[in-house]
Amino acid sequence: MTSKRIFVTGASGCIGHYVVEALIQETNHELYLLLRNPEKLKVDYRARPGIRILQADMREIEQFSSLLKTMDSAVLIATAWGGAEEVYDINVVKTLRLMSLLDPETCEQVIYFSTASILDRQNRLLKEAGEIGTDYIRSKYTCYRQMANLAIAPKITTLFPTLLLGGDSNKPQSHISSGIPQVEQWLWLLRFLQADASFHFIHGKDIAQIVRHLIDYPPAATDSRQLVLGNQPVTVNQAIEESCTYLNKRIFFRIPLTLGLANLIIRLFRIRMAAWDRFSMNYRHFTHRTVVNPETFGLPTFCATFTDVLKISGVGRKKPK
Repeated sequence: MTSKRIFVTGASGCIGHYVVEALIQETNHELYLLLRNPEKLKVDYRARPGIRILQADMREIEQFSSLLKTMDSAVLIATAWGGAEEVYDINVVKTLRLMSLLDPETCEQVIYFSTASILDRQNRLLKEAGEIGTDYIRSKYTCYRQMANLAIAPKITTLFPTLLLGGDSNKPQSHISSGIPQVEQWLWLLRFLQADASFHFIHGKDIAQIVRHLIDYPPAATDSRQLVLGNQPVTVNQAIEESCTYLNKRIFFRIPLTLGLANLIIRLFRIRMAAWDRFSMNYRHFTHRTVVNPETFGLPTFCATFTDVLKISGVGRKKPK
């Protein structure tokens, strides 16, 4: 496979660690990693030649104008999560600016990370995401809509990860993975509840395999460039049942957790909910018409079932004394 020059942002995050590790270990591509704090990158970037660290903030992206014009690919993972002004500046203004600095004649593909939260069940834009979503979600919604105006737009492959899992001793944990071990703590109660909701999930290691494949085999002109990343949908009830089986817990009966009951609990305990939280509670089924995972591309999947999630997250594993 011919070596390519690849510009990567967000390498020190959860997804970024998996992607960079795969590109270092499994390819011979030249990597240019934009990092605000290189000390946060735990991957051994000295493992082989051809890896360059560019220490800078996304706000300073213009200083790499000349370099960006020489890139064959760009993988844009960097994102800001909190603070309305910073989120908009990084996730919209500077991300679009970076894309505009790429040469459409030289760059064969931009792999841009969005979020499945901005899509409805038919993989179309979800208007509520742009109206009442969190600062992060609204910024991803806005950036996705404005990308269409860029010269590089026909070469952008947008990835929409669903619930993200990942993290280990050398990689930061995703927000979802950090909460999985609590399943064991609360399963004594959860096993007696039923909920009408469902979701997709995907592990960072599986995302990395998809990114590596896309870099080596960019989508053809007739292929979709909007890919929702996830395994087949899992219902909340199914997740509870698999957890009970995994931890040898019996289910004697189940009480439906209806919207009416949920609203009563919210009022009784005076739980404050933002507009997006309220919408999510009513929407319930965050599923999508079409999803892709490594199996889609003929690759092995690292984490395919909810039982895999429990195993990988260390649920039920004895704690050292």
